Amino acid sequence: MSEGTEAERLARAALTCVAEPGDPAMGALLDRCTATEIVAALLAGRSPVPDSQAGPGRVPALSRALPRWAARLGEAPTAAALAGWQQRGIRLVCPGDAEWPGQLSVLGDAQPWALWVRGDADLRYACLRSVSLVGSRSATGYGAHVAGEMAAVLAEHGWTVVSGGALGVDSWAHRGALAAAGITIAILASGVDEPYPPTHHHLFRSVAAQGAIVSEWPPGRRPTRHGFLVRNRVIAALSRGTVVVEAARRSGALSTARHALEQSRPLMAVPGCGI
Repeated sequence: MSEGTEAERLARAALTCVAEPGDPAMGALLDRCTATEIVAALLAGRSPVPDSQAGPGRVPALSRALPRWAARLGEAPTAAALAGWQQRGIRLVCPGDAEWPGQLSVLGDAQPWALWVRGDADLRYACLRSVSLVGSRSATGYGAHVAGEMAAVLAEHGWTVVSGGALGVDSWAHRGALAAAGITIAILASGVDEPYPPTHHHLFRSVAAQGAIVSEWPPGRRPTRHGFLVRNRVIAALSRGTVVVEAARRSGALSTARHALEQSRPLMAVPGCGI
């Protein structure tokens, strides 16, 4: 890579630390500036764009966002930290990389600044033919059975299974794909080095060995309730369609379903599976 590309990669890594995923101000700003320019401006204590471009309809809420981002600059990783994570099997995938999934462009300004990935699967290739299986954490025995069986059949037919690694339906979807020797992708709301829930330690290890664990949050970051909802847009965008296996009226899986509809992606549900 050229020096400029390396600098942009390091700046993208910094953005994953200073701005929350989906932040509309950062998304709009990245349409006008490079990540390197944004980080340089934050370090210098100035706006990355002229005041004339920071008003309504241009870069929303920029004046409020800049101090918030600048306060988090101390969390940005160094080049040595990136190299250390790379040695531990954690890589940063950025827009423009060969591994970057092009279908994420459907998110517009809410597209991830970059993705942290742990696992052997090529993210772009794996997601070219993929289906998201989501559902309740409090899955019934029937819901768990359906999720596992459906994931296994999809994997046997060469489809990648995308889910969120959570308790219930998500975990059984991953297990079904793994049992069929297929590829599965877990999208997390925490750092890929601290996957949540921790009780799924062995499952996540298998997912990384046979697929990939992916997050917009940098290594070391703990999950938040809002983070689970934010990451659902990526679960929907990475796949060609979403299946809700089982969900209650207030289930977070319905958030993923709404994102799929907004993205004009096929949305399906398993008949008779409800809580």
